[in-house]
Amino acid sequence: MPLNDLAEGAVLGVARSALGRRWVWREGDARIGMAIAQRLDLPELLGQLLAARGVSADQAALFLEPTLRALMPDPSVLMDMDRAAARLAKAVRDGEPVAVFGDYDVDGACAGALMTRFLRELGCPVRAYVPDRLKEGYGPNPTAVAALCAEGATLLVCVDCGIAAHTALAAAEGRADVVVLDHHKAEGPVPVVAAAVNPNRLDCGSGLRHLCAAAVSFMAAVATLRELRRSGFFEGRSPPDLLGFLDLVALATVCDVMPLVGLNRAFVTQGLKVMARGERPGIAALLEVAQARDAPSAYSLGFLLGPRINASGRIGEPDLGLRLLACDDPVEARVMAERLDLVNRRRQEVESEVLAAAFAQAEAQAEAGHPALLIVGEGWHPGVVGIVAGRVKEKFNRPTCVAGASEGVAKGSGRSVAGVDLGAAVIAARQSGMLATGGGHAMAAGFSFSLDRRDEFHAFLNERLAHAAALPGSADLVVDGTLLLPAANAALAQQVARLGPFGAGNEEPVFVFPRVRIARADRVGKEGNTIRAFLEGEGGGRLKAVSFRAKEGPLAELMLNSRGSPVHLAGALRAETWNGSTSASLHVQDGAPA
Repeated sequence: MPLNDLAEGAVLGVARSALGRRWVWREGDARIGMAIAQRLDLPELLGQLLAARGVSADQAALFLEPTLRALMPDPSVLMDMDRAAARLAKAVRDGEPVAVFGDYDVDGACAGALMTRFLRELGCPVRAYVPDRLKEGYGPNPTAVAALCAEGATLLVCVDCGIAAHTALAAAEGRADVVVLDHHKAEGPVPVVAAAVNPNRLDCGSGLRHLCAAAVSFMAAVATLRELRRSGFFEGRSPPDLLGFLDLVALATVCDVMPLVGLNRAFVTQGLKVMARGERPGIAALLEVAQARDAPSAYSLGFLLGPRINASGRIGEPDLGLRLLACDDPVEARVMAERLDLVNRRRQEVESEVLAAAFAQAEAQAEAGHPALLIVGEGWHPGVVGIVAGRVKEKFNRPTCVAGASEGVAKGSGRSVAGVDLGAAVIAARQSGMLATGGGHAMAAGFSFSLDRRDEFHAFLNERLAHAAALPGSADLVVDGTLLLPAANAALAQQVARLGPFGAGNEEPVFVFPRVRIARADRVGKEGNTIRAFLEGEGGGRLKAVSFRAKEGPLAELMLNSRGSPVHLAGALRAETWNGSTSASLHVQDGAPA
């Protein structure tokens, strides 16, 4: 499409920004926005932002103040929840030894820590187990299940895994009961177990398909406590404080990229309040190691805590994240947090080595017109291929699969874009026989295949995902409004923050600042990957701006070398507090010459 056609309707005529994106308006009904503002006595801008996110006048108050009391349903709406609660309650009453089998990502670590702490507080001896990514792969395996039974576990609780582990869980038959608390897509019949709670079961009509495993585990804890109360278990004793587990649910919800709407929004909002109290030694230590200065937010969950916890499952000790989150001792927690920080730095180094080669392959495939990108590298660490797939997907706006190859076998992960169901394509490829393993959901998938079937798999993806060829080379940047610098103050930034927590399903508002001049810009931070700038407007006003992950590239070039020429900058307006003073700053996401 010609550039002038793309520019038609684009914000400020920006059809190709520094990052190759077209700037487009977020659509919203101005009348609804005005009604929201009038009904709740809000600034008109806030009403318009809410309306543009599909919030009605009747929903606005609960959107701004989401509570579990208003939004959390009876846990029994989940298929098999009553059976799960009854079996968990029996284990508590009898003091049974329990094994909690978790996954090695953030959701698995949070769900595992939640269920481990919950059952221990109720008196059960609990053994937490997380498989090694390289040696055991994802989910339960017969050897580990048999070993946990041999250690004496009479109940095995699988969190964030297990819904497809028919063969592995059969190893517990006659030795231990199994309760599955999962959220991954279930293709067919569930395993024959005591209970399989999963909002994505084909026969589950709960309507809670967007819950992460930690949220499912929290609801199982609520149902179990109710069951124990009914049996009189708490006569003369106090039940555990379940609300204290919401920090784990919030962390998992954000890091597993669940949509921050409805119940999830309440989980994260209330969980951040719990986290701000600093009562969980593991999270407090990790925030300190990550040098987090501000109160916990969805940003600190997704970009400070999440990557460090994930790193242990990718290239370190698989259960280190779970042990940190379940830890009671602040000294021990600090040691583990520092270890996670070191592992995360190593993960970043490994990722950086793979990323350059992956971008080169992606560039060639994108130029050749492939709707889907399949990138393979010999010896690439399987712990970073998912992150690399996400980076490539962001840059090229194409569904992307990245795999590391060893001894003729490629194992990898894929990430997709909105409207393109990668998981279904991977599952279909596995069912057709071209993949050894494969599964996932619309936005992410995991797989493995023999290298001699690489071209066949790529052709299959191209055919199944052919509609992705119509996507632009870079995703559009959706803009909520334009602002002049004098209006960008702390009060406005604090009003905008009321729409948080931000993330999938509730994107942070993006504002464009037209024709600003960069008075000064320099690199800051240990490795110089952050650009700090000071902006001046033609009509007055001054504002600090920052750009993260700004190693090199056209946006960094624009910010560092505009030499006083006017530019358009787009990003999020945030309130920052330092030494008791609150000010506004622009977190730059894109830019263009004016």
